Amino acid sequence: MNIYFWILRLAALFGHRKAKQLVQGQKHALHDALQWAHSLCGSRILWIHAASVGEFEQVRPIIERLRQEHSQRKILLTFFSPSGYEARKNYPMVDKVLYLPFATLRNAKKWVSTLPLEMAIFVKYEFWPSYLKQLKKHNIPTYLISAIFRPNQLFFKPWGIGYRRLLHCFTHIFVQDLDSQQLLCKHSVFTSSVAGDTRFDRVTQIQRQAQELPVVEGFTMGADKVLIAGSTWPHDEQYLARYLAEHNDLKLVLVPHEIDADHLHQIFQLFEGRYTRYTEATPLNIDKCRVLLVDTIGVLASIYRYGNVAYIGGGFGVSIHNTLEAAVYGIPVVFGPKWQKFREARGLLQAQAALSVRNYKEFARALDTAFATQQIMGERATHYVQSECGATDIIYKKIF
Repeated sequence: MNIYFWILRLAALFGHRKAKQLVQGQKHALHDALQWAHSLCGSRILWIHAASVGEFEQVRPIIERLRQEHSQRKILLTFFSPSGYEARKNYPMVDKVLYLPFATLRNAKKWVSTLPLEMAIFVKYEFWPSYLKQLKKHNIPTYLISAIFRPNQLFFKPWGIGYRRLLHCFTHIFVQDLDSQQLLCKHSVFTSSVAGDTRFDRVTQIQRQAQELPVVEGFTMGADKVLIAGSTWPHDEQYLARYLAEHNDLKLVLVPHEIDADHLHQIFQLFEGRYTRYTEATPLNIDKCRVLLVDTIGVLASIYRYGNVAYIGGGFGVSIHNTLEAAVYGIPVVFGPKWQKFREARGLLQAQAALSVRNYKEFARALDTAFATQQIMGERATHYVQSECGATDIIYKKIF
């Protein structure tokens, strides 16, 4: 751990943007937490830790339920990643948002022994040995929610016994599926139960509260075929540009994962400038192009409501992004080949509400199929999402 954090510090010194944000953010986190705790005059703290935005969305329904039913509880929310912290540092449903201090033994000892912690909740993949061991040592109830386990993870390797012991630090582990629970039991971890994934509850909530977006509505109005491409990367965008050129009846709403100047310039060259930027759209220019480029953040989850089919980016890189935000609107979902780590992607494929592609030929065929069978695939998507809701209630009742 110490070596890892020194590497981050070196990266920050050499100008790596995210490393610099992380190092600067965590530098004062411990001091700020202790100072804030002192101001609470003895109130105990419910500590919730999420790695980044995705994990935060998983725990968000529980936070909001807690705030609704136990408004006096003091909630501390920590993030590891700069993107998570920057996106939610002003989140009003908690009392304090901080970076997680680097997980050295010294930091963990001071954090756990000094803060008046009532309990700790971690989300999905967060296993910081120093913190977990200190929480166990001080008998602080510690929970893991929306967890999912696979046989190829480090815990279950012959040399992973040290990491496997960390699983015994949790008071209870809420897993997404029966396979995960059986795997834990096989390795003598019996403090788990199947609760499902709280993201299903969250996307259903988002759907009910979806924003009205006049620009997107005006752009898509009257179109027979609208493709929403969410969280795209360059590989995805190359396929999308080619498909658009081959289908004159298509309108594309393109929402890149990164909207920095370099990426937007790449998109400009790829589409030869033939698009309208969301931030520059007016009633006069909105119908002149077949592509609406969304160059702002925070609206993707509401944009899917205006589409006939959704393409989810990232599957030709590290892994796909959030498929549920689209599926909840009852539209077919298409994504690249790297989806295996995501139970919901497997569920959508098994429900025949989604299609996975490995190359452009499959990409074009999948989109054609999705548009042609939009209604039936969309109904399957809706049914799948609805059938998986309810994890928040199970977890909340068990913990609180």
